[in-house]
Amino acid sequence: MAKYRLVLLRHGEGAWNKENRFCSWVDQKLSSNGIKEAQNCGKHLKALGFEFDLVFTSVLSRSIQTAWLVLQEMGQEWVPIQSSWRLNERHYGALIGLNRAEMALNHGEEQVKIWRRSYDVTPPPITESHPYYEEIYNDRRYKCGDVSQDNLPKAESLKDVLDRLLPYWNEKIVPELKSGKMILISAHGNSSRALLKHVEGISDEDIINVTLPTGVPILLELDENLHPLGPHQFLGDQEAIQAAIKKVEDQGKVKSAEK
Repeated sequence: MAKYRLVLLRHGEGAWNKENRFCSWVDQKLSSNGIKEAQNCGKHLKALGFEFDLVFTSVLSRSIQTAWLVLQEMGQEWVPIQSSWRLNERHYGALIGLNRAEMALNHGEEQVKIWRRSYDVTPPPITESHPYYEEIYNDRRYKCGDVSQDNLPKAESLKDVLDRLLPYWNEKIVPELKSGKMILISAHGNSSRALLKHVEGISDEDIINVTLPTGVPILLELDENLHPLGPHQFLGDQEAIQAAIKKVEDQGKVKSAEK
């Protein structure tokens, strides 16, 4: 019997997910398909009888918008939401805005997979000449955080994401879990992967093969020491979920017509 249960969610499809670009810290709203994904997620969680007491999100719109839509579909709009940059997507540095398939064509699919999925490889850092540098670092949301803007990352590996996420997990989320609250974390592909790596003890080598589709809730059942009672569970139509996972994996491959 699980002592604690936690639902983890990668936000619905964003505009740049649809365009197959490295979105990272550039703020994007959900696409029309992403809105439907979030709404369907909420309907499914409601049908399964989930009742949340608290929601955590990043400070990026696609994460927050997903949480809003999920709660709306569940009739739980009143549930409090807390947001932190520590749940943000991985900072992809100089790769931000680039098309993944084009990168695979230019640098090889294996290199793109390493940039996207490896644990401790950091992409080239963003510089002030980057077209999205000012948009990110002049954003008012980062003036309200727990670190100065000068100390925000310029590029991150998955290990870096876990390092900046863990203090928030341990100091903010874990106490709420242990108080008996049912929690939803509406985050991103890599912040969710980092958290799964920590909670489930996934190895540095195996994490490269963990892929999370957009808009699919993940259930974690934990014992009194927050150790998993089994592997994480994707909630929903399993055949559709596997197709969605393959779609995400194929984003980093050269398109057939270009091969």
